[in-house]
Amino acid sequence: MGCWRTPGPVLAVLLLLCPPPSPACPAACRCSPGEVDCGERGLREVPWSLSTNTSTLWLGYNFITVLGPRSFPPLPRLRLLSLVHNRLELIHSQALLGLGALQELDLSRNHLTALTPETFLPLTSLATLNLGSNRLGELEPGVLSALPQLQALLLQDNPWVCSCGILPLWRWLSHNREKVREKSLLLCGVPEQLNKYPIMAFGEESFRQCQEILLSSQHYIAFFMIGPFSFMASIFFCTFLGSLVVFYHSLRRESHCWRRP
Repeated sequence: MGCWRTPGPVLAVLLLLCPPPSPACPAACRCSPGEVDCGERGLREVPWSLSTNTSTLWLGYNFITVLGPRSFPPLPRLRLLSLVHNRLELIHSQALLGLGALQELDLSRNHLTALTPETFLPLTSLATLNLGSNRLGELEPGVLSALPQLQALLLQDNPWVCSCGILPLWRWLSHNREKVREKSLLLCGVPEQLNKYPIMAFGEESFRQCQEILLSSQHYIAFFMIGPFSFMASIFFCTFLGSLVVFYHSLRRESHCWRRP
């Protein structure tokens, strides 16, 4: 029995009339080639049904509070991600896995109080990071060193705590002035006597006292090791000294008895 074959021209016409299905677009979003706009949709989490061809993702003006582990599907072509004006309080250390091509990340106008270096390790191509208008008091230096391609950093409108804890951030800012945008808006929030004082106006002498009292992790380890040892040594020394005193008094007592008529 012979096989039925579709002529080449007929197959081409069928393919034109019935193109392959396009990648799904999240129900709450608007999609165009390469771009997904999910802004102002009342979302509380990141939509998962995103095309791997997405290069721009807008998630601003929603109600997302937490980015948990692997909050995003693999998006190898994503270049821009905006989470501006959500209610973000926490970003898990594995929340941004699969976004290695990301070049611009906007986390401004959220409720972030702390960030970990591990969170940004997957973002090896990130060039622009906006952390403005959050609740950051300090920023670990490892956060910025985890971004080797960073060219533009925005940190304005955060309640920075201008104490010894801000010294690592100040050093990074001082050595990377060309990467810091809106320098005049980097102001101290705490303590009160330094409120609204520009962070970039500090000099090396401002942190002289901090450099004298700051201790490395090796110092703390040494203290923890020496502390118990010195405590036990002091007990042993006191016991030994007490034994010597008792022995001395017993010898004197015995010699006194032998001399008695």
